[in-house]
Amino acid sequence: MKRIKLIFPVLVSGLLFASCSNDDPQGGGGGPLPIPVFANLYATSNLNNSILSYDFTSNGVVLRSFSTSSADNEGIYYDDAADELVVNSREQSVINTYSNIENTESGTVLSPFLSSNSVLESPRDIAVKDDIYVVSDNADVDGDLNTEDGRFFIFTRDASGYTLRNTVTVNYAVWGIQFIGDDLYTVVDKTSDVAVLKNFITNYTTDVIATPDKQISIEGITRTHGITEDEGSVILTDIGDASNESDGGFQFIGDFVTKFNAIPNGGTLSFVGNQIRVSGALTGLGNPVAVEYEHSDNTVFIAERANDGGKILFFYNIEAGGNLVPDLSSEFPGASSLFYIDK
Repeated sequence: MKRIKLIFPVLVSGLLFASCSNDDPQGGGGGPLPIPVFANLYATSNLNNSILSYDFTSNGVVLRSFSTSSADNEGIYYDDAADELVVNSREQSVINTYSNIENTESGTVLSPFLSSNSVLESPRDIAVKDDIYVVSDNADVDGDLNTEDGRFFIFTRDASGYTLRNTVTVNYAVWGIQFIGDDLYTVVDKTSDVAVLKNFITNYTTDVIATPDKQISIEGITRTHGITEDEGSVILTDIGDASNESDGGFQFIGDFVTKFNAIPNGGTLSFVGNQIRVSGALTGLGNPVAVEYEHSDNTVFIAERANDGGKILFFYNIEAGGNLVPDLSSEFPGASSLFYIDK
């Protein structure tokens, strides 16, 4: 059972900062007893080399900060079974993998034990299914800035490392991606659209230029960036005008796949009766570039890129929508991507 609601009263008082570790200072001769962590939110920056871990405990949220060799990271995934962080480095053009994260103390410099070849150009997100790692990359593919295109790099992973299996090019700019079942749902950057490539891993096994199986518009969104799903509900972020620091928002869509399937290709999912929107001056949303969602408590986590140089925002009980004040606002310059995991 998820227990985020138990710690939200603590959030209004701020974070608990881990100076050396997240250990409970009490304990006997066997050493300090660890504070049980029941969930983590990991965050990256594309302005510095920090990775943050917001550790959810019964005492509140404990913040750990790690350093990496890359000062520009975007796209992050945590493998709970292996206790590994998988992070796209925009600076190094690779996927880096770090181990033993749960027991790593705050302030530690992380060293990757595994990296892909340097083939990425402008990675933005990563989606993982079994041993397949898909990276969305928004570098210009054809060399013509007047045409929209983007790429998905598909890696396989085994004990020896990452192997680039193939690339899939599409005729739209890409950003956020999300597996729902076997289908890859992708944000169509610079628009209000979402597209789907069905049975992505088995249908696209060679280098190919692909047309999505369906692409629809989401009413109420100006320019979408982030996408996430939990228990059938999807959250999409809206950065609005990228130069405006106050026009961002996010939209909640319950029973997303059913609603998506009901709209014809090229159609629009109407706002009324289908969506809930959070936006307004109190939200602190300007350019929300990435999002994570916890379904049982309707909790949304946002990587906000514009306001104050970057923040991580927590919104609890978002079902009413509207001009909500974040339950927690944590400054993080260059906030670029998130991954939430419930243990």
